[in-house]
Amino acid sequence: MTDKKKIKELYRQTVQLMGIYQIKNLVNGKIYIGRSADLNGKINSERFQLKNNLHMNRELQADFNGLGQEKFSFEILDRLPPKEDPDHDSGGDLRTLEEMWLEKLQPFAAKGYHKKKP
Repeated sequence: MTDKKKIKELYRQTVQLMGIYQIKNLVNGKIYIGRSADLNGKINSERFQLKNNLHMNRELQADFNGLGQEKFSFEILDRLPPKEDPDHDSGGDLRTLEEMWLEKLQPFAAKGYHKKKP
């Protein structure tokens, strides 16, 4: 096995931090909640998107553009422990955990950047 293949295999076997994260506007308190099977990577991606005016949530992007990155915090709210079975699909578990946080924090209208589902 080449060094490159070994590195890829080791990365694949590395357990990623899964869970729920929050982006918070420190000026008005509005929050954006998200889930990821790779929290650190996702938070980096969110920062990159916001800094480059590429974020899918236009309201969050507009506030970020107007206020600047120093007025936003990026936090991990909850972690999902890894399963013993490496083939376990944690997608459903992550969606359920996200729904619990959305219900708890109610990040809609004046409190957040999410739209309430009908």
